[in-house]
Amino acid sequence: MAQQNGGFPELHRQLDREVAECARLVEFPGGVLELTGDGDEDIGSCGAFLQFHPTIAHDCEHDGGAVMRYKPTCLGYLRTDVSGIGQLWDESQIRALAVRLGYDLAGIVVYDPASGRPPLARLRIQANRLDSEAVIVPGTAHFADDRVPAALVRQLDVITVSPEATYARRASPLPPQGGVQP
Repeated sequence: MAQQNGGFPELHRQLDREVAECARLVEFPGGVLELTGDGDEDIGSCGAFLQFHPTIAHDCEHDGGAVMRYKPTCLGYLRTDVSGIGQLWDESQIRALAVRLGYDLAGIVVYDPASGRPPLARLRIQANRLDSEAVIVPGTAHFADDRVPAALVRQLDVITVSPEATYARRASPLPPQGGVQP
């Protein structure tokens, strides 16, 4: 039974009218471009609507099912024994750097040595599961021997907050002095 004054059937009729007023022009990887208007207005009063989708799947066979994101994903990582009472500060610094560098921070992996697990196991599993591009840590002190593990750099870009540095997994070699290699 229909409700009076703003019931659901009226809402559906209004949505149907709004949808009927849009004419799809083109769909592209990452969004849709639509022209709004019902055709009764002059050409100057029509508006354009551009909609972006944050994630889309590729249709290519060679991509291995990868998903393209609007922003690259990263994780944070810290050790409770190193951060101590400054853990909340370290977490906020990780978040701020992720935003400044344009990353989508998926979460912060907090390692507690009392757990008895290997220090980087959970981080590496999460990075694989989320297809992360980078990990942000407060500093190198959060790794064993105050050194960034080479195995981790082969998997992810490692970014430290203080001092701000990036250990990139994909460093492109410089071309020879004679120009580009054949």
